[in-house]
Amino acid sequence: MKVYLFQFDAKWENKNANFEKILFLSAHLKIVKKSILVLPEMFATGFSLNPKVTAASEPNKTESFLSSLAKETKCWIIAGLTLPTQKHNLAKNCAVTFDPNGRRISEYTKIHPISILGENNAHIAGDKIETFPIRDFQVSPLICYDLRFPELFRSALKLGTNLFIVIACWPKIRIEHWITLLRARAIENQAYIVGVNRIGKDPNIVYGGRSVIIDPVGEIIADGEENEGIVEAEVK
Repeated sequence: MKVYLFQFDAKWENKNANFEKILFLSAHLKIVKKSILVLPEMFATGFSLNPKVTAASEPNKTESFLSSLAKETKCWIIAGLTLPTQKHNLAKNCAVTFDPNGRRISEYTKIHPISILGENNAHIAGDKIETFPIRDFQVSPLICYDLRFPELFRSALKLGTNLFIVIACWPKIRIEHWITLLRARAIENQAYIVGVNRIGKDPNIVYGGRSVIIDPVGEIIADGEENEGIVEAEVK
C-alpha cells in the first residue's frame, strides 16, 4: 500500500491558503487509489493556540475539504485540525481520518498537549487511543508530543496496531529527537512508523521537516528532509 506524506510551510491562521497548497501539491502527482494521504498537525492553521481562529467554522470547514479530497483521490486521509469543545475558550487538537468514500471514520484527540508551549491553556487533553483497519493494516494516529510517551504506542500495539501515524509541528532545534524517537518506536514495537512534520516557520517556531516512513526494523525508507513536497513509499 502506498503512503503519501504532505510536507509544506503552513500559512499562519489561513485555512483557505493551506487548502490551496494541498491541492497544488496533490495535482502534481499521480496518486494511487486506495492509498493513505497524511497531513501534518493543525495543517490548516499552523500551530496557533488561538481557538477563536483555529476552531472557527469547524468541523464543517476543514472536514468538508478533507472529505472532498478523500473522495476525489479515492484514498484514506489522516490530517490534523482543531475542533471546538463545550468548554469555554478551549478546543481540542485532533487527528481525523476519512475513508475513500469521504466518510469520517476516526477522531483522535492529542493525549499530551505540550504544556511548555502553553498548549494546555488552549486545548483539552484526550484520553483514548484510536485504532482502525486500513486494508491489511491496523492503524493508530498520534500527535507530536505524544511521540515522547512510549506507553501510548504499547497500548495501541496491544490492540493490534502495526502502522502508527504521527502528525506533528516539530521544532527544527529538536529534529534529531524526532528522528531518534520515531526509529525507537518502530524498533520497540516492530511496526511501521509514519512521521509527518511541517517545514518553514510561524511567529514563534522554526520547523525541521524530516517527514519519514520507517519500517519495522527501524530503517528509514523515505525521507522528505527539509523540502516542500510529497514523500511517498510502499508499506507491506
